[in-house]
Amino acid sequence: MRSIQSRLSLGLAGTLVVVGLALAQVSLWLFEVGLHRYLESGLRKESENLLMALVQGPGGLELDQRRISAAYNRQFSGYYFRIDFADKAWRSRSLWDTELPAPQNAGLLDGLELGPEDQQLLVLRSDYRRQGQAISISVAQDYTPMRDAFRRLQQIGLGLGVLALILVLVLQRLIVKRSLRPLERAREQIAQLQQGQRTQLDSQVPSELEPLVAQINHLLAHTEDSLRRSRNALGNLGHALKTPLAVLLSLAASERLKDSPELAAQLREQLEQIQQRLSRELNRARLAGDALPGAHFDCDQELPGLLSTLGMIHGDGLLIRHEVPPGLSLPWDREDLLELLGNLLDNACKWADSEVCLGIRQAPDSYQLWVDDDGPGIPEAARQGVLERGARLDEQVAGHGLGLGIVRDIVEAWHGRMELRESPQGGLRVHIELPRRTGR
Repeated sequence: MRSIQSRLSLGLAGTLVVVGLALAQVSLWLFEVGLHRYLESGLRKESENLLMALVQGPGGLELDQRRISAAYNRQFSGYYFRIDFADKAWRSRSLWDTELPAPQNAGLLDGLELGPEDQQLLVLRSDYRRQGQAISISVAQDYTPMRDAFRRLQQIGLGLGVLALILVLVLQRLIVKRSLRPLERAREQIAQLQQGQRTQLDSQVPSELEPLVAQINHLLAHTEDSLRRSRNALGNLGHALKTPLAVLLSLAASERLKDSPELAAQLREQLEQIQQRLSRELNRARLAGDALPGAHFDCDQELPGLLSTLGMIHGDGLLIRHEVPPGLSLPWDREDLLELLGNLLDNACKWADSEVCLGIRQAPDSYQLWVDDDGPGIPEAARQGVLERGARLDEQVAGHGLGLGIVRDIVEAWHGRMELRESPQGGLRVHIELPRRTGR
């Protein structure tokens, strides 16, 4: 979610920067073009005023000084003119000893001309006819003050633009974060769903998310209903088979099969395996029946009941204790962990003399589980074979031999590691290391 928010923020920020720079450049260009047109209009009026100042005198056309602006008489004032007609040329006194270049064509001169005192001049040439004579009037104005003012305006505009851009970026960041908040809330609820803390997502969401949330809730409801019906069907099947199995077991032990002892033994063995496997599946369905989909294993809540049940099964003379940090929760399915720990503890209780100990520890990158007993243990050469499904070292001990093999399958499915070691209590230690899941 944060990566989506970052990508949206970076994309919007980049778009705003590009668009802002483009608008700034276009705006400054349009402003400068408008300023040039405004100054051109002023220069054209000055040119017309100079034309009106030309009067007929005794020697021909003369320039009436009373009709021209005083700025043309002040040295380097920034306002200059040059009048060319016939073989004469007049120029303003403001030019002093400097010559004003005469443009080749009428109109505003492209670019700026260098004037006195390094002034940048905007020059306009206008052609007229007065009393039958061709007259060319060139007027110029110093563009330097306006250029400096324009640059200051650019700097102020750039500063304001940067501040406005920062404000817009902050606002768009807040808007994006607020807009994505429902998605973040939905992500948190999905995480809670995965941890078994809820069964549905909240339906009070923006209209854009309603179809997605409704579809997820429908899928969750359908999955939970299918799981419940499957467990009920398994329970019904188990109960339906228990009576026929009991009948077959009694027949296997009856007088009718005395003539075939080998057949009776094989039949009895197979029926016992079916009955034990059926009981295990029924117990598994019963244990998981009330669990939420994906519920995790809360050690404080689950272990006391599990250890108490095993204590009742294996007798009061056996001490079953645990060494688990308070408040520890294992991020795996409750049902699978009940089966894993149940099989480990059940096998340990069968072989222990007086004590069984369960330990769970949280490491930086893994969870470590171990079960110790004070029984006879297993020789090191035979430990690997015990992990095979159905392997048993002592047929006199009750059990169907599937326990450690089932545990091994669960551990491998979680990409963990399982080892058989010598217990500090003298018996066997089953040690399991489960890697942490991503984000746990």
